Amino acid sequence: MKTVMRLCVALLVMASLSACAVRNPPETNSPDAEVARARYVHSGPPSLTLYTMISNSAGSGAHTSLMINGSERVAFDPAGSFRAEGITAKNDVVYGMTPYLVDQYTRYHARETYHVVVQTIPVSAQVAEMALMKSKTLGPVQEAKCAYTTSALIASLPGFEDAPTSYYPVKLSEYFAEKGASYDRLYENDSDDKSKVLEAFVPEYELANKRTN
Repeated sequence: MKTVMRLCVALLVMASLSACAVRNPPETNSPDAEVARARYVHSGPPSLTLYTMISNSAGSGAHTSLMINGSERVAFDPAGSFRAEGITAKNDVVYGMTPYLVDQYTRYHARETYHVVVQTIPVSAQVAEMALMKSKTLGPVQEAKCAYTTSALIASLPGFEDAPTSYYPVKLSEYFAEKGASYDRLYENDSDDKSKVLEAFVPEYELANKRTN
């Protein structure tokens, strides 16, 4: 009976996390030279921004990721699928998170079936740098472990030791709210086909944006 119950729980977890179901193998990594060129330093304060993708019909979490603004700005996107020509990524870190790329990343996940909750917490430069370094060592993350891996990363940081290590994105979002994070939601009416956003991605805009921000 216990085995059956554990199997049922596992199936429920997998069903609720169907959006973070793409493992990014090492052979898909961008070359180190591209990673270096993509480096983007944002002028804002050091911070952690939690992205939670939530089903519009069920209210359950579908994917979790973390944007880190430290000595450079990146997105830790565990088992994520935000990949296309012109997007630089290694393991589960997306590099060069300029305002244009942040906008593309958020719009990629917001569509008629899901909305995105964006929560930001200011942190010290030391904590941001620690998060940045840790994010670069964690990939490639296994399918359906986006929230679990993100929450474990957060719980390893000073001041966040009480973070819940959970498979459920909404639980981590609730924790960020309790920590006083800013809060925003993004809704869009685009079709459920996320690939259309990537098809419209223009690397030339990204390069121009990097030069002017």
